[in-house]
Amino acid sequence: MDTEPVHSLFNRRDFLKIAGLGVGAGLIGFPTSCNRAVVKTITPNIQGFSETDAEDNGIPWVPKSDRKVRVGLIGYGVCKFSAAFGFQNHPNVEVVAVSDLIPERCAELARVTGCNKTYPSLEELVKDDSIEAVFIATDAPSHARHVIEALNHGKHVACAVPAVLGSLEDADRLYEAVKRSGLKYMMFETSMYRSNLYAMRTLYEAGCLGEILYAEGEYWHYSKDGIDSFNNWRHGLPEQWYPTHSDAYYVGVTNGSFLEVSCLGIPSKMERYLHNQYNNPFATEISLYRTSGGGIARMGRSSDTQGSGYGSETGRVRGTKGSYYDKYVGIEQELPDLRRPTLPPGVKGGGHGGSHGRLTDEFISAILEDRKPLVDVAMALNMTVGGIVAHESAMRDGEWLKIPQYKYWG
Repeated sequence: MDTEPVHSLFNRRDFLKIAGLGVGAGLIGFPTSCNRAVVKTITPNIQGFSETDAEDNGIPWVPKSDRKVRVGLIGYGVCKFSAAFGFQNHPNVEVVAVSDLIPERCAELARVTGCNKTYPSLEELVKDDSIEAVFIATDAPSHARHVIEALNHGKHVACAVPAVLGSLEDADRLYEAVKRSGLKYMMFETSMYRSNLYAMRTLYEAGCLGEILYAEGEYWHYSKDGIDSFNNWRHGLPEQWYPTHSDAYYVGVTNGSFLEVSCLGIPSKMERYLHNQYNNPFATEISLYRTSGGGIARMGRSSDTQGSGYGSETGRVRGTKGSYYDKYVGIEQELPDLRRPTLPPGVKGGGHGGSHGRLTDEFISAILEDRKPLVDVAMALNMTVGGIVAHESAMRDGEWLKIPQYKYWG
């Protein structure tokens, strides 16, 4: 399958020249330390972003270490993710520096996170030897390139979804870079800590569900006019190139993968799907997968079907022993504890069903405990590349296509 890496369509330096922003070396004249801040981050009214308080699950939080991981935050676009995941409030984190290409955004990110050290670009920030780890929330077409750049400078990396955008070549490059680095990489897939998926994964790992014969995931995200984005990368984006919120309802439950796919797309009448840089006509794409566990899965993505209630970001699995939604029918063993992990003091669950703070805590805990994080590079790519191949299938009127496989080496 010939898929041009999308990052070739975008050039951050050209953007800087056009905007007259310039990229200088060094800092923007601030002190070199950052202070912990408890500041509510205001994000646009985007589906899934409503914050969820950290529920009291009755389990006390136990610190894993008294050490603080020195973190750099990169990217403060329309979703404001660098502040939204609560790194600045985690007791085991010191936010050392922040960065955004647009000076006004960079300054705002510094303010809301209580940080006084800023850099004008990711490329400058990752040269800072005082930084151990970074969270990358830049434009999706640049994710793979930016992660690899940070890894090459010795940083542990957490990154917003998707792992790569539209490029199987980028997927291979990212996988090899993480493996070669020996550093931690984690994709911040928000469905992983939604209460329903967390319970499904816990039940599956305890053997309560048996073999998963069927799974389905849904990410319906209606957007009349689209969402603003750097270099307009979201405009007309193929739906299945952003598949992780739905695909997690198989890959994230079982740590399995999709082997092959047939996908159908429905042409949209929305303007951004009539003319776009991707030559993509589809705002709805529905995939049927064969899974590595011997079952099948249906995964749906849509931006032109109205409504954001039931099924906006959700899914379900059915196993030989029962289903989470059937009140565990057929499960004869004692149930495991289905409560989500306790959050550190000061860290909120946050958006996407209370997932934000838990993803941050998992990444920081993996560094402190020197272990593989939950959404490692193999799981991240297995959640991502199926959608890349699915869109190609849709463009071929549903032709069955094989999907690359990734396995963790540890």
